[in-house]
Amino acid sequence: MIGMTLPDPAFWSGKRVLLTGHTGFKGSWAALWLAAMGAKITGFALAPETEPALFNLAQVKSDVTSMIADLRDATAVSMSVAAADPQIVIHMAAQALVRRSIAEPLATFATNVQGTIHLLNSLRGRPALRAVLVVTSDKVYADDDLGRAFVETDRLGGKDAYSASKAAVEIVTRAYALSYFEPAGVPVATARGGNVIGGGDFSADRLAPDVIRAIRSGKKVALRHPQATRPWQHVLDCVGGYLVFVEALANGRAVSPALNFGPDDSTLTVAELAEAIFNALGQKPAWYHQAEADSIERATLAIDASRARAELGWRSRLADTAAIAWTGDWYRAFAADEDLRAVTLDQIAAYCRAAA
Repeated sequence: MIGMTLPDPAFWSGKRVLLTGHTGFKGSWAALWLAAMGAKITGFALAPETEPALFNLAQVKSDVTSMIADLRDATAVSMSVAAADPQIVIHMAAQALVRRSIAEPLATFATNVQGTIHLLNSLRGRPALRAVLVVTSDKVYADDDLGRAFVETDRLGGKDAYSASKAAVEIVTRAYALSYFEPAGVPVATARGGNVIGGGDFSADRLAPDVIRAIRSGKKVALRHPQATRPWQHVLDCVGGYLVFVEALANGRAVSPALNFGPDDSTLTVAELAEAIFNALGQKPAWYHQAEADSIERATLAIDASRARAELGWRSRLADTAAIAWTGDWYRAFAADEDLRAVTLDQIAAYCRAAA
């Protein structure tokens, strides 16, 4: 794991960072990494939705000024922005579950689209602001059924409320950037990350947490689309990409306003990844196909991250095997009741050492 650009502690040390979604899976990893580099973090998010949650297990609250509130509350967002007076904003907060979006489309659009508008509107005219990164998804692209990897210039779209809302966030963010932020000299961009695995994810309807829950309950895990393929990557690869993207923006480098972050090549099916996680945890794979009628899930989803590699010097360095091994190591520590703050920080430090 050599030869990649890493987040620069000298850049982040002392920076005032507003991180939305800090109580979530990726947000907790990002908060710990930023804090380890000396950033002064204000977090804005709902309370953790799961029990257990990485936010609590890794004691993330000790590293941030934590504001528990709802993006749909414009007043709360405005007050948090004013209190944080951020130099850097990383917007990760979202309703991020596809199946929930199908059941609750209004709440999904309100959180993802209106919530982003509340945030961007509150950031207008902030004198200290240097860069804003809005995290969307690899699912923002209109499905052309060609099975190829999507590039940043492909058409946006979505068959479900989650992907459509994230595509709408892309459009909203670009409009705000062109109308308000770029004329003021503040770069604003979006990051489109692939499917993420790693320790500390306990969300519903996600593969690794579903496997962990199945093991703990002694039951088989239900796989709705066992032959589907996704751009799997470790959370540290993805979050690391976001951070170096922000650095490039704030430092005035000429970079694209939207970048994909995904693995060079990941062809693992859902079933193959599930079995690999079972094996990494020393368990015999046990799953069954739970067919889903009228599913709108894509059989193949891939994104082309070559632009991020060219413009940032970033690449996804934990290949399938390593990403699965690191994920298994974290969940074994969880099962053994180890100090999960130390385990998580150790993985961040090991990643930086190995990739340096």
